[in-house]
Amino acid sequence: MTSSRTDLIPLGRAPRPTTGSDLAARLHAALAHELAGSADATPVRLTAEVDGADVPRLEIDATGLSLSEPPQSTTGSGRRRAPVADVLERTPGTIAVALLEAHPATAVGVPVDVHADLAGVPFAWVTGRDGSLAVELVEPTADAPVTGHVRVAVPRAQLLEAVRTQVAAAAASQGVTVTRLDVDLVSRGPRAVSVVADAKLRKGMLSASARARATATVDDRLVLSLSQVEVASGNPLVSALLSVVRGRLDEISRRRIDLAAQLPPGVRVSDVRLDVGDEIVLTVRAG
Repeated sequence: MTSSRTDLIPLGRAPRPTTGSDLAARLHAALAHELAGSADATPVRLTAEVDGADVPRLEIDATGLSLSEPPQSTTGSGRRRAPVADVLERTPGTIAVALLEAHPATAVGVPVDVHADLAGVPFAWVTGRDGSLAVELVEPTADAPVTGHVRVAVPRAQLLEAVRTQVAAAAASQGVTVTRLDVDLVSRGPRAVSVVADAKLRKGMLSASARARATATVDDRLVLSLSQVEVASGNPLVSALLSVVRGRLDEISRRRIDLAAQLPPGVRVSDVRLDVGDEIVLTVRAG
């Protein structure tokens, strides 16, 4: 029997850890391998408790972690989690309390403050006949659901500055210079926010203004979507230049980003809220 699930976390060689320090060290090594090329995992601190097949408590403090880019899990990068071939044994366990903190971590130059606490997270120890060991997150049951709370916050000003940088780079690739870009965010309720951007653009001797707008909404299944996406300019020549951008925005507006997929498998979202102020805060409740 072979386990090919992508949510396997390799933990080296069997037998499974019998102490919290051993488990924490193995998890840290797995994290460092996963983040190779994107971040140095040294700042991440882990503590754990082990009681037989169960983990009464697992704490991860990622304060100080700096991601230069999203971690890649592709065959080309060599970091895809390998399946466990010829499974010898699968032993169920439960993480009674799992805590994740980052105050903050940094993602592509933007500080991200994270607090997550989950209770009753089921998993399995997977032992291969070759002596390999991994853990596998599994679906909870109706009788034993995962419950908890996740809060992610980013400073509004710094996030918008990162957006300006990305927009300027995208425009430059089309031969357009962004000489001014003002971005405004307006809350449209607990799960939606509108973005309006006014820009001053230059291409060669031509200079003109342009406006872009979009509304981002997170639904009750934690799926992020964009709507009312538009970009326009009163200058017909600039409007023509923006046709490439419109095509890209149309492509983006058709996408749906499943934020729930970023949570551990089996976690069911019961409520989600998006607040916009000095911070942009996403709050999720599970259970």
